[in-house]
Amino acid sequence: MIVILVDDMGYSDLGCYGSEIKTPNLDQLAADGIQFRSFYNATRCCPSRASLLTGVYPHEAGMGKMVSAAESKPKPGPYQGFLNNKTVTLAEVLKAVGYKTYMSGKWHVGEHRKHWPLKRGFDRYFGLISGASSYFELVEEPRRRQMVHQNDLWFPPADNFYMTDALTDTAVAFLEQHEIGEKEAPFFLYLAYTAPHWPLHALEEDIARYDGIYDQGWEHIRTQRYEKMQRLGMLDQRHQLSARTEGIPNWEAIADPADWADRMEVYAAMVDRMDQGVGKIMETLKRQGKFDNTLIVFLSDNGASAENIDGRKLNVPGVKPGQRGSYVAYDEPWANASNTPYTMYKSCTEEGGIITPFIAHWPKVIAKKENNRSNVVGHVIDIMATCIDVAGATYPKQYHRQEITELRGISLLPAFNGDDIAERPLYWEHFGKWAMRDGSWKLICGYPKDEIKLFNLAEDPVELQNLSAKYPAVVEKMRKSYQKWADEVGVERR
Repeated sequence: MIVILVDDMGYSDLGCYGSEIKTPNLDQLAADGIQFRSFYNATRCCPSRASLLTGVYPHEAGMGKMVSAAESKPKPGPYQGFLNNKTVTLAEVLKAVGYKTYMSGKWHVGEHRKHWPLKRGFDRYFGLISGASSYFELVEEPRRRQMVHQNDLWFPPADNFYMTDALTDTAVAFLEQHEIGEKEAPFFLYLAYTAPHWPLHALEEDIARYDGIYDQGWEHIRTQRYEKMQRLGMLDQRHQLSARTEGIPNWEAIADPADWADRMEVYAAMVDRMDQGVGKIMETLKRQGKFDNTLIVFLSDNGASAENIDGRKLNVPGVKPGQRGSYVAYDEPWANASNTPYTMYKSCTEEGGIITPFIAHWPKVIAKKENNRSNVVGHVIDIMATCIDVAGATYPKQYHRQEITELRGISLLPAFNGDDIAERPLYWEHFGKWAMRDGSWKLICGYPKDEIKLFNLAEDPVELQNLSAKYPAVVEKMRKSYQKWADEVGVERR
């Protein structure tokens, strides 16, 4: 089994989800597997990673907010900032039934050595323990970034290092070493790319592939993607294209269109390079004769990021976006295009913050068919239950003599074969912004400050018509359901 997680990638950033970015390998996995229209993450990097690894809501895993880098002992609980011992990880569960467990990539659920991957069930690890970092080096940030090989600090070479390639090459090496030394054992590989999270860094050969493509601006790209998504069948007549967010300027009115176009070219190149890496994984599996019988799952940890990082002052003046020494993001205007047709962004509970591309590929189980798009509503908490189902493992009630939090997710394996899955309420909370979905109803609170909004996603999947005033009884029922859940998982009372 392979789970591939990317960082800060929007819903429409893959070719098979409507993008102009070249992603032939993921497009092929989607064409031969299954694509979900409505799959959810947990709003942001740390919470989503915690839920993916444990199968419970972020607060239950100790990651209701972000990772804690403090050396002093944090207060235990829903916001402690590292995975707690009331959870088990995918690696720990699968290891118990004979799997060899490997991880290459961004961890971000525990900064200190006692919380690193090898302490949570992985046999081998290489990657970035911390959050975002330069793709060419470890720069001097206010909070030190840590890369690790196995259980030791590791530092990139001065030259010829690019983070995405390093993560891909290590993942390939793990698969090749497994073939030599552990061939008879099943394997689990968690490949957590940092791409396309800022800073915008890419290789010149990849950037060149997108020269001129973004010169007409974000509105042109957004409209182009929307039309392609309709042709592909990812959207239908219910999906209206949301209006450009207030504060995003008209392309013709901006003073430096070349710089803005350059930023999106680099972002596209980062996604492109990640897809090339997926292609190397696919080729390795094919060479080993394992491609048809390996489940590959792909998703993003949150929606596109509208974050502006100019205040970090790490950008060297005069260096173009993409090059070593630059340190910029593509900001809200391009994030709005990445999240086509939805509104809002990473860390928000609107669809633009929590909906993710989701692809599953497993030729021996998932039959190739013309219409391979599923309307089943999935959530990142379901990854654990699905992997357990595939492996024939058992989710434990105890681990190392510690009572374990009950599994929240459900297996998506039936959906891979075209079956429906019973609907269940789903919940989100992150820094005071919250939401719940129950059937077609979705209730949101948080933007603008504490405004309650109700949407019928069956009729309005882009969340354009606030129905809270029209259906106060539905609002009250859902609010009570949310509060019950919030109390169960330990959400902070405001």
